[in-house]
Amino acid sequence: MIKRRKMVRAFTGEPLAPGITDRLLRAANRAPSAGFSQGYSFLVLEGAAQTGPLWELFYEDASHAGPREAEERAELAALSRAPLVIVTLASKDIYLDRYARPDKGWNNRDESHWPVPYWYIDTGFTALLILLAVVDEGLGAVFFGIPPEMMPGFRARFGVPDQWTPIGAIAIGHPNPGADPVPPARASDRKSLDQLVHRGEW
Repeated sequence: MIKRRKMVRAFTGEPLAPGITDRLLRAANRAPSAGFSQGYSFLVLEGAAQTGPLWELFYEDASHAGPREAEERAELAALSRAPLVIVTLASKDIYLDRYARPDKGWNNRDESHWPVPYWYIDTGFTALLILLAVVDEGLGAVFFGIPPEMMPGFRARFGVPDQWTPIGAIAIGHPNPGADPVPPARASDRKSLDQLVHRGEW
């Protein structure tokens, strides 16, 4: 499964079989989380009526892209045929509240206790589990970010509370590799372990 995972940026538009969305979400909910805080959530957009408003936001953003506008619109056209988008969201407040409880020993919500923002890390775990579960379903997916300038429009259009921060979205569907305007990354471009791993010391 892991060796078969890759980013897919073009989809056929064919609907997903019943039950797939729930299986992907159940897989995501198996993610580890600091203090079992589970400060993650999911915005599920199924079908053109629900995904359309999201792609409209991206098309509006692409209209300001300058020289790359045509390329970005071509990429969006291939991407927006995905019948399912899952937006993964993180809540910092849930973690700060959880670790202010007596069993954790901090007794306050001071962010300086945290060496890194685990609310984003844990939500990233859920996204990866979705990407792996997609492979199990014989489908394709791509993880992509929501630009800061789009955030107010995204929150307003989907009613997302300020407490929740989207760390990214996952478009899911049946792959259409011939329609992908973005050349796929070559396996030979992946860094070797010798470039990445430091054994015993840096």
